[in-house]
Amino acid sequence: MANFHLKEVNSKQTRRDFLELPLTLYKDYPNWIRPLDVDIENVFNPKVNKHFRHGEAIRWVLYDENERPVGRIAAFYDRDIAKNSEQPTGGVGFFECIDNQDAANLMFKTAKQWLKGKGMEAMDGPINFGDRDRWWGLLVEGDYPPNYCMDYHLPYYRKLFENYGFKVYFHQYTYHRYVNSEDVDPIVWEKAERIARNPSYTITTISKKNLKKFAKDFRTIYNNAWGRYTGVKKITEAHAMALMKTMKPIIDPQLMYFAYYDGEPIGFFIMVPDLNQVVRHLNGKFDLLSKLYFLYLLKVKKVCTKAIGLIFGIVPRHQGKGVEGALVNEFAKRALAPGFRYKELELNWIGDFNPTMRRVAEQIGGRVRKTHITFRYMFDPTKDVVPPRKVS
Repeated sequence: MANFHLKEVNSKQTRRDFLELPLTLYKDYPNWIRPLDVDIENVFNPKVNKHFRHGEAIRWVLYDENERPVGRIAAFYDRDIAKNSEQPTGGVGFFECIDNQDAANLMFKTAKQWLKGKGMEAMDGPINFGDRDRWWGLLVEGDYPPNYCMDYHLPYYRKLFENYGFKVYFHQYTYHRYVNSEDVDPIVWEKAERIARNPSYTITTISKKNLKKFAKDFRTIYNNAWGRYTGVKKITEAHAMALMKTMKPIIDPQLMYFAYYDGEPIGFFIMVPDLNQVVRHLNGKFDLLSKLYFLYLLKVKKVCTKAIGLIFGIVPRHQGKGVEGALVNEFAKRALAPGFRYKELELNWIGDFNPTMRRVAEQIGGRVRKTHITFRYMFDPTKDVVPPRKVS
């Protein structure tokens, strides 16, 4: 048995090893895209990550007897989220490892002991110390380039998780379609026509000149459509405005749609360019020169030809009335017009506990391209993993 040992990430060297270990592991996998170092480091920066207000995070690098880095893992918990779970649950993430079960077990065991010491009774993984729209789930099917801030994993990782004792908590599906495809369920167009005949309903694209209004509308829709689900926290007005300001440099009005009923915000379809088509050229760096090159590739060369559907939501009392069809139809008008730059669309991830959104994705011609799994490990082996309740 190899002699592995862990070091906490608390120095310049261990931090560099944590960030650069994947370069060795994925050197023969052309679809892997190195994330920006700053995107990972911000997860562990208390000045940036709001989850440190109610939680903690720690990360380690695993070394072999020759002091070569061969694995990494992070553990974290948020007390506010943990207390609203079936049992207090922490998380592990940013897992990378050579194909060695002993190496993986040492990292999992160390994370478990740390989380147990913090009062946790289970751990999910691989997940993010943050929201579900980033670094969430283990890729098990779909060897395609990852979307921005989403995970791509080596094929043997599932074995390492399951051999330790992790059980499937839920699946996440990424749906794909080509923009110029006409493979859309006719019921979508029927619903769109029904909405179009009702003057109370209006659909509009976002305007960068009035982000404050759209931030407020986004918050209203999000909190009504998504904030009622387990594990999803409602957002404040300040948080919504901060999101819009963060997204402003990459907002393309052709990709963001809002629905209203008599002026009241009731739905949205939020898409953004897949920034990984730019990030793949930056080798993880985001210094001044990299930022300029980033903007050149994004704005001048326009290398982003894939759009990512971040979130789709309709407030409950307007669901089933055709609003989703109207939003899709408005996008289709622009997408099918000459000169539209985006050739592909991916709906980033939809949980198996959300059959309504899966049905919408399929109706607009989406097909599952990638499957991620969120695992759960119960510290008490007599307890079973209970999947999230299905939502409508």
